[in-house]
Amino acid sequence: MSKAMLHNSNDPLLQAFIAGKSEHTLMLLHHFIEQYQQLGDIYLYPTKSMIGIGSGETRVAWITQLGKNFVHIVFPFEQPHEDNLCFQKIVQVPGDAHQFNHHFRMLLPEDVNEEVLQFMRLSLQVGKS
Repeated sequence: MSKAMLHNSNDPLLQAFIAGKSEHTLMLLHHFIEQYQQLGDIYLYPTKSMIGIGSGETRVAWITQLGKNFVHIVFPFEQPHEDNLCFQKIVQVPGDAHQFNHHFRMLLPEDVNEEVLQFMRLSLQVGKS
């Protein structure tokens, strides 16, 4: 989804989510979405409080917060991936023995490095299974 498509989308939930955000944050959002698009077919699923990123029938990531100078993304995986340098925290979903939310905060475009791209690829593989 290009910058123009994001801004010109008629989806009121998407427009409400990006309204009033800084140019820096919107640039990060566009960059993140473009990186995902290069890895596979995705779609955006806006809600009142976040934007889901889907592939097939599965949500592979959630954009949960657009801050003043960052984008916060959560990747749900079936097991914790503790050996990493990119996630701020990994939290097991209460009552669900098979979902661990991996929290990633993007401050700069280069934060989507090879390690993050590896987890993005993994999320797309999980989405296909």
